[in-house]
Amino acid sequence: MPKSTPRRLSHDRQVLLGTLLAGLPGVVVTLGFLWLDEHQSSNMRWTFTMLVVGCWLGFSFSVQTRVIRSLQTMANLLSAVREGDFSIRARGASREDPHGDVMTEINSIGSILRAQRLGAMEATALLRTVMEEIDVAIFAFDSEGVLRLVNPSGQELLASPAEKILGRSAHEIGLGECIDGPNTSVLQHTTFPGGSGRWGMRRTQFREGGLPHEMVVVADLSEALREEEIKAWQRLVRVLGHELNNSLAPIKSIAGTLDSTLRKPVEARVEDWESDMRSGLEIIAKRAEGLSRFLNAYSRLAKLPKPQRIPCEVRPLVRQVVQLELRQKVEIEAGPDMVLACDGAQVEQVLINLIKNAVDANLEAATNEEESSPPHPTAPRGSVTLSWQHTTGAVEFRVTDEGPGIGKATSLFVPFFTTKPAGSGIGLVLCRQIAANHGGSLRLENREDRSGCVAVLRLPV
Repeated sequence: MPKSTPRRLSHDRQVLLGTLLAGLPGVVVTLGFLWLDEHQSSNMRWTFTMLVVGCWLGFSFSVQTRVIRSLQTMANLLSAVREGDFSIRARGASREDPHGDVMTEINSIGSILRAQRLGAMEATALLRTVMEEIDVAIFAFDSEGVLRLVNPSGQELLASPAEKILGRSAHEIGLGECIDGPNTSVLQHTTFPGGSGRWGMRRTQFREGGLPHEMVVVADLSEALREEEIKAWQRLVRVLGHELNNSLAPIKSIAGTLDSTLRKPVEARVEDWESDMRSGLEIIAKRAEGLSRFLNAYSRLAKLPKPQRIPCEVRPLVRQVVQLELRQKVEIEAGPDMVLACDGAQVEQVLINLIKNAVDANLEAATNEEESSPPHPTAPRGSVTLSWQHTTGAVEFRVTDEGPGIGKATSLFVPFFTTKPAGSGIGLVLCRQIAANHGGSLRLENREDRSGCVAVLRLPV
């Protein structure tokens, strides 16, 4: 048979046993002297024996009782804290003795937990108020995809009260696309029981009770997109109208002049009327060609293809781009050897445009310095530098020049805005669009160390 484990004495019995053992030597010695003394009577011996033993046992049990009561008081206080009752306080809390010190700490724990619970209740009330008042549908699903929380806007979106949809899966209530799709997306032409249109969806994860949950936020984008579309059409019509008027007005004027010339009798025409005719037709042809270039540039902006991402080594790409600029030598500040997943042709086009703008800026600076020089000097002044570096999760290309810098920074990426006599105003817009399609960004800013500009193209690795 297996040996039984001996029972361990409880704490209060250990205290009682220790107290008895502490007083046992003195009691034994006292009783020994009492009973060995022959001059003492029997009654005296029994009286003193009972007195000594009674005091010994009484004080020992008193110590045990005091320890038990203190521990019971602490247990009751901690039990009240565990049950959420933070109003109970221990008596005798003082820093002057160990027992009072323990009671003080228990009272402090109760006060801290009471303040934390009050803060949690206030935060919960604030969150509940925000969820009820916000005009965005919010849904919370557990790890099994079952709906656990919904706000009033979510109930309106699904046209169902919370009692009918709580506890049901996302697919059953029509939100399967929000759970299975990407974390952020625009739901095109999705119809919910409470409305139809375009919806913006964002999904995030959180934990409750140690278990993962999903929070889905659905916002109606129809009104916002409609306003942006109206603004975009207004800007487009304004730009197209401006460019068309600039081309059609002189064409109409010259065509009217040529028509009136042809309507005159031959003898009434001026001697060089044929030369005027050719000159007018050349002007009409040039304006028509300029209008055609403008429309082609707009078509190119509107039909930019999606990037085809393939692994591309950065160093060979940079060297190939630099070799295409023949007007000025472009210096390369070597960066790390790395591979970038991108559309190499589109990234090359961005860097070519940025380098071209940098060289044009140096040409402009040279023109401004030489008052008697021709409009386009043969050799630009200043240097152009192309560098790249690896940052957190991305690579940054930097193109710096020593030109006059940026004048109108707010108009840099406005379509068809340009400060160049022969510019189309479409290059930087295309560059930024290519960067955005790659998940990156493009920014231009003036240099701080000297005159000039730096263009920073940031692309994710």
